[in-house]
Amino acid sequence: MARLCFTLVILALALLVSQSNQSLTCTSQRFTNKNVYTNCTDLSYLNAYLHWTYNTTNSTLSIAFTAPPSKPEGWVSWSINPVKPSMISAQALLAFKHEDNITISTYNVTSYADATKWGTKLSYEVWDLSAEESNGNITIFGKWKLPEKTKMVNQIWQVGPGITDKGLPLPHDKNLDNLNARGILQLLGTQSGASPTPSPSPAGLVPGAPAPAGKKKSASTRIGGRISVGFYMGLVVILGSLIVLEI
Repeated sequence: MARLCFTLVILALALLVSQSNQSLTCTSQRFTNKNVYTNCTDLSYLNAYLHWTYNTTNSTLSIAFTAPPSKPEGWVSWSINPVKPSMISAQALLAFKHEDNITISTYNVTSYADATKWGTKLSYEVWDLSAEESNGNITIFGKWKLPEKTKMVNQIWQVGPGITDKGLPLPHDKNLDNLNARGILQLLGTQSGASPTPSPSPAGLVPGAPAPAGKKKSASTRIGGRISVGFYMGLVVILGSLIVLEI
């Protein structure tokens, strides 16, 4: 009986450690700049994260988008589409690393196949654009002026392998993760989670444990919180059973 109890305790502790690792999401991320965001979301695909604040007074959306490019010299992008959650008509912020420098550009995506047809002027006013690289991730910072009383936006995020000599992005992969990297960002109502206050870090962005490739189990910190509660309730049941067995 003692051996059985010992085995169950070890199993419970192993599950606790595993759950603790999985629960590290966007709330563990820190930025070296002064930006503070009221919300953050673990995006469902491409190991990407979005931090944001929406000011309803002036309809300004401030964002920090983080993702690893598909290759070291690749690019990452976050877009708003005023029409629907798709690539065509997306108003994109795109950043890439080249020779240790991070460049950020704007693109009005008008074609799936030919980036030479893309415009550079967005249908939204954007400002305070910057980008940084740390630990294999690129983070895009920016502010968007949205139409008055905007409650939600179509968002598209993407990663790609590199940039042409003319400064145009090479096509991204066509696997399911890339094709599904889109959705609706609710600006008002239910929030996903709170971004932490900034803390100094010499390495730029210090994310928590990286999410597994592909779709994440937790699309938001609130969902992750419900999973954690269920897990701990199960742990209490296991430990209660051990006490009964000992008696």
